[in-house]
Parts: sequence; C-alpha cells; structure tokens
Amino acid sequence: MSRPTYPPARREDLVDEIHGRRVPDPYRWLERRDTDETRTWLAAQDALFRETVGGVPARDRLRARLAELLSAGHVGGPVWRGGRRFFTRRDPGQEHAVLCVADPGADVRVLVDPMALDPAGTTTLDGWQPDKEGRLLAYKISRGGDEESLLYVMDVATGERVEGPIDRARYSSVAWLPGGAAYYYARRLPPEKVPDGEEQYHRRVYLHRVGADPADDVEVFGDGRDKTNYYGVGVSRDGRWLTVSASRGTAPRNDLWIADLSASPPERPELRAVQEGVDAETGLYVGRDGRAYVFTDRDAPRSRLCVTDPADPRPETWRDLVPEDPEAVLTDFAILDDLDRPVLLAAWTRHAISEITVHDLATGERTGTVPTPGLGSIGGLGERPEGGHEAWFAYTDNTTPTVVLRYDARTGETTTWATPPGAVEVPDVETRQVVYTSRDGTEVRMLVMARPGSSGPRPTILYGYGGFNVPLTPGYSASVLAWVEMGGVYAIANLRGGSEEGEEWHRAGMREHKQNVFDDFHAAAEALISGGWTTSDRLAISGGSNGGLLVGAALTQRPELYRAVVCSAPLLDMVRYERFGLGQTWNDEYGTADDPEELGWLLSYSPYHRVRAGTAYPAVLFTVFDGDTRVDPLHARKMCAALQHATASDAPVLLRSEEEVGHAGRSVSRSVDLMTDTLSFLASQTGLL
Repeated sequence: MSRPTYPPARREDLVDEIHGRRVPDPYRWLERRDTDETRTWLAAQDALFRETVGGVPARDRLRARLAELLSAGHVGGPVWRGGRRFFTRRDPGQEHAVLCVADPGADVRVLVDPMALDPAGTTTLDGWQPDKEGRLLAYKISRGGDEESLLYVMDVATGERVEGPIDRARYSSVAWLPGGAAYYYARRLPPEKVPDGEEQYHRRVYLHRVGADPADDVEVFGDGRDKTNYYGVGVSRDGRWLTVSASRGTAPRNDLWIADLSASPPERPELRAVQEGVDAETGLYVGRDGRAYVFTDRDAPRSRLCVTDPADPRPETWRDLVPEDPEAVLTDFAILDDLDRPVLLAAWTRHAISEITVHDLATGERTGTVPTPGLGSIGGLGERPEGGHEAWFAYTDNTTPTVVLRYDARTGETTTWATPPGAVEVPDVETRQVVYTSRDGTEVRMLVMARPGSSGPRPTILYGYGGFNVPLTPGYSASVLAWVEMGGVYAIANLRGGSEEGEEWHRAGMREHKQNVFDDFHAAAEALISGGWTTSDRLAISGGSNGGLLVGAALTQRPELYRAVVCSAPLLDMVRYERFGLGQTWNDEYGTADDPEELGWLLSYSPYHRVRAGTAYPAVLFTVFDGDTRVDPLHARKMCAALQHATASDAPVLLRSEEEVGHAGRSVSRSVDLMTDTLSFLASQTGLL
C-alpha cells in the first residue's frame, strides 16, 4: 500500500491561551463550512474517499446483502387510545416507517408517511402522541436531518391536518388535556428574543389550545431558569394532575413539580416541588387507582419504584413498591388492573439482557416472570390506558428483527402479536457474553458474535459508546450480521458511561472519570486479542457521536492497537465543543473549558489535541452529515486534516461527507449506502475482503 496524496490543508500558527494553558488550533479555518477554501478541500476529500473505497472487491454483493437483511421491515408496538391502535410499520421496499392506525374491526390506515410528504426521502417522523380519546394526533417532522421538529395536529378519522406547523418544538413532549381541546408542550423562544448563538436553547412550557395562534400560547413554566433546560410534561388520564420535569441539558438529574388542575386553572397551574436541587432522576405517574408511582434512582442507583399520594408527594412519603435490585437495572413498568388481583410488570436489564417480572400491585410482592423468547432486549412495555389484563412489548436480539409480543396476565402466557412484514433469512450466529478486566480491575462485559464453529484470529470490529447513560443491549443489525456472515467477528463492549449496571456505572465514565471509558475499550481490544478472536492488525473499531469521541481517543492513545477506525459524527475538539451544535447541553457529562480544572480533564484526552506528528496512525474513515445540528461536522474536518498531516503510516485517512441528512433518522437506501461504505473500508483494511 502506498501513502495517499492528501488534499493540501493550510496549517495556521494559531494558539489560544486558556487558564494559563497554550492550546494550539491549526485548523480552525475548517470550522467554517461555507468558504471557498473549505469547499475546495471537501471536494478533494470526497474524491479521495471515492477513489479509495469505491474499488473494494465485492461491494455490490455486500450492498445487496445489506438491503436484503433490512428487507425484514419493521413493526412497532401498539399505543391504544379510545379503542384505536396506533403503531409504526415499514414494509419491504419502503424507505421510512409510516405511522398507522387501526379502528376496532376496521382495516389499517396510514396517517403519516414521510415519503408522501417528501419523495426525496429526507423528511423524518420525529415523534407522535394521540390525544386521550384517540381523535386527534400530534406529530413532529423534520427535513434534511435538522431535527427541528415542526409540530402538527391531525384529525385521526379524516387524516386531515387541523393545525401546524408550530416551529421550534425540537425534543418537546406533548401532554393532552382530556377532550383534545388543548395540550402542554415545550418550545424554544424566538431567535430574536435570545442572544446570538443561543437559538437552540431557552425553552419554555406552554399551554396551547388547538386551532389558536401559537403566538398566543400561554407560557406556564421556564422563565428565569437555565437556558439549557429540557422540559418534560405529563397529564394524568383523568386530567387532574400535571407534572413538569426540568433537567439541565443531559445532566443525570432533574427537578420535578406537580399541580392539581382541579384546584388551579390549566393556564396558571400551581406547581409544587416534588424534587428540586437533588442529584437524582425522578419521574412521577398518577395511575388509574389514584396513587402516584415514583420511578427514581434517588438512593437507588439501579432505580426503584415507589408509591405515594399525589396530593403529598414529598420524598419522605414515598414507599418502595419495587425496591432496587443489587444486580439488575429497573427500566420500565406497566399496570394490569382488570384482574381479581391486579399486577404490576417490571422491566429490567441484567448485565444488558432484558427480563420482565410480575408483582402484586398492592404490595409489590414478586409473583412470577413474563416468558420471553431468549437473551435479548425489551422495549415499549405498555398497557391500555383505560385498564386491562394485557401488556405489549417489543423484543429483539442479535438475529431476530423486532417482534411485538403480548402478555396475558389471566393466563400468564406470552404470544406473538405482530411480526415484521418481510421475511429474511439470517445467518447462523453464535453470541457469547465475555467478562474481562479493565485497567483498574473493574469487570466489564461485552457481547462477541461470530459464525458457529469458527476459530483462529479473524477480522474483528469492536464497537462501543460509553456515555450519557445509554446502554448497548442486543439488537438486530444488518451490518453486524453481514460482517459475521462474511467470516468476521463483531464485539460490542458495555463500557462505563452507559447504564448497563445503573447510574453508578454511568458516573464512573463521565467528567473527571472519562478516561475509564477509554481504558475499558482498550481492555476489550486486548481481551479479544488474548482470547484468540483477532490480532491487532485485524482489529477495527467503530463508534458514532459520543462513540466517535471514544474511537477518536482510542486511536490517539493506542494507535498501535488498532488497524482501522470508523469515526462517525464525532466530538473530537473537546476544548471548543460547547460552541457548536448542542454542545452546551453536554457539559455536565464532559466538563467545561470555562473551568480551569475541567479544561485539564478535557485536554487529557481531547483527540484533536493529542495528534502527534510522526506517529503511525491506523486507517481512519470519518463519516459526517451536513444536516447534523447536534454534533457539527467541523470536528471531523479538523481531525481529518490533523491526522493526514501527522501520520507516518501509509494507512489512509479519509472523510465521507453526506448532504441532506442529520445525526439520527435516515432512509433505508441511505443507510445501505453508509453501511456499504463503512464495511467495505473496514473489510479491505482488516483483510476480510
């Protein structure tokens, strides 16, 4: 392999002095996307990427197999309102899932089809919420990946839009009042009312009356509070109780208030604090029995479920219904009360594997378990809001496309409720959960997938995330299956920073402890090598977003350990990350450069600042998306230029840019294109192709 000829990139002698530290930033000019110099550089990078990856053998066969594995389609769990069943579905050949409704005894109808709204496939459905009677539907869409979430309301019976769009509704929940005449939601202030550069912040909670001008919405909460606050709203089924939650960015704590709407008007709810200024996450739901169910990690890092009186929900009144488990993390619950002995279902993850237990609703006594198909992941546990004896949940594992299962509390049986609309033949895969030891002696787990009976070192992808309390649990993945089918090994590490072992596991991988995440990842790589799965010259790593930061740190800290890297939508300049995208909402996770001590944490691992000239770096592919409003592509641009300048190896450093798509949702064909490019790159570098 000969060293690629990289596009020229001007190096500036630019050094910031921050808290007495000299911080070089030679490629700051690449922060600006819309300059002739940057555009020319990007065009040359794109040509280099196409030239290098476009000729990888068997790309067409890989692309066809990925499309085939995705042709299983998708079906979502039911959301019941007024006898109507709402759910999402994607048939084979469809680019996006559509939102459907089924009336009692009637055929399924499509309510929202992103492709009908935009045949180009760049419009996504961000979220939806029927009113309590199932007559109206609030839904949010974005275009070009911007995640701006325009909010609309539809008449479910006719499919006609009632109102919208309401803009600036990004990340807003919708809480309907009974009757469907009004709802609470969160919305950012208009840009002209906030300081320059803060347009993505400054949310408020409003009461909106359907059909009214949003400019006349009544602000009910948020004035004077932190600009990065996210707000969640909820209204009990009977319409009596309003809850408002506030969290500063993505911090693992929230304040919580409740108001009795029978004692104060909806426009001026008298909110009383349930929890304020406490380092814990707490949610409150008022059930059909009038009790308040409190889901919290307060004094319980693996979470517990308590009950109390909504009229007096102070923490000292909470009574444990489902106490903390010393090994499993409580994730969800559902109430089934149309029984002689009402029950509560509790969903857990035990070392990243899901399970459901059954409890007496009155006492919390455990009475049984809900049968599940295997060692996989469960999500969307729900019941009928008016009560009943059935619950529905989604299930997936490494070889099973998501299915919807139904549990009947009268019989104790679990049956299949809905399956993906497409049939697909998946390869045989053997999955093992491996326990290994990190640098400080902590035991960490990872799932390792390979073809049954295969042996000897093989090309391997190690994937991780390690942040924001996000767990990596088993799930169907076309890219994983295609890689294993070709003869590779795929490993997913449950690093600190996630929630696989509860909130303490999360906090052991954030702020000043962030290096633990990288140490866990290096140790996973070493365990794969010592276990005979692979060798360093056949080991690739992959991660996106916070996981992009992970692999960026990995390749700069241990470049000799890895052969190839895919770094997608990454954070890499940890000194300036707060200045772009949603960066200011993440400083509780990482720390802030405004604080001298925390700047030291960030500089200790910031990948962009750890690039050293003359180092033989592994092959690297950065993938970025021009519509990304969460993590600005500038991180990858600057890091790519720095690595291309510094590396002493012939392994290529490439950049793949994509327009009209953002950080998250994308069409199936675009997903296939991205997976084809990334797997082709990794396969060619590790010897799989």
